[in-house]
Order: sequence, then C-alpha cells, then structure tokens
Amino acid sequence: MYDYSSEVFHVGHLVPDIQVAMDELGSSLGLEWTEVVHRDDQRIWTPEHGQRRVPLTFCYSTQGPQHVELIQGVEGNPWWFGDLQNLHHAGVWADVPSLTEDLVARGWTLVCAQLSPEEGYGSFSYVRSPTGFLLEPVTYANKERMTRWFDGGSLV
Repeated sequence: MYDYSSEVFHVGHLVPDIQVAMDELGSSLGLEWTEVVHRDDQRIWTPEHGQRRVPLTFCYSTQGPQHVELIQGVEGNPWWFGDLQNLHHAGVWADVPSLTEDLVARGWTLVCAQLSPEEGYGSFSYVRSPTGFLLEPVTYANKERMTRWFDGGSLV
C-alpha cells in the first residue's frame, strides 16, 4: 500500500453556522478563509440512498500546508453536524478508487462518494475505519485548482 502520510492536507470541521465559525476561528487563531462555496446540488452517492443531490456550504483556511475545512450541511446528509460541532474527517490527496477500494478490502466502510462505486467514486469518497476514523480521499486532479483557491482565487 502507498504511504499517504505526506498527502494529508486538511481536517474537516462540521459547524451549524459557517460565518460564525469563520469569525470565531479567524479571530481566535488568526486564520483567513477562502471564499465560501454554496452548492444547492452537490452530487453524492451513499449505500442507503444511492445517487442524489444535496445542499452543501464549505470553505477552507488559506494557511497551510494543513488546512481547516468548515462544512455546513443539512440534516440527512453526511455533513450534518447534529447537535454538536465536531471534528469530522481528515482529507488526503489520493487516487480515489485505488485507496477507497484498498481500505474497504481492509474492513473499512464506504460512507459516501461523489459517484457510485460502479462509476469510479468521482472526485472524493469518505471511508470509516473499524475504530471510527473518517478519511476523505480527494483526487489529485483537484489539487491545482484547490491550491489556487487557497491562494485567494476562485474554486470554479
């Protein structure tokens, strides 16, 4: 198996209000933020619901190499914070199908992906270890545009 330890680039934090969290962490920790992205139709596939589209709002700290991702989801999707704010996942640059399938073969559970396994998972997946650790493999193809976004440009 490839050693992904040098490819970890962010931790995701679920929040009930992204602007409040940006203000709080920005002033407390000196973090600056990318533009906030709001998608009304983020594609997601889950074993329970299949392919669907859900609303999702997110941003990243611009400082790195380890970034903080703030995520505001809605009830009923994997990014819902529930009753408490919480650390949600670690993100790693990866060959998404290869890493996802390797981890599932090792006993991890596929939580969701952009696309179904038959469609190659898309640009990300979320897989949970038997002890509860949640990892987001993110395609290397996104690295250049996300780096531009971290540097103050637009994600799109």
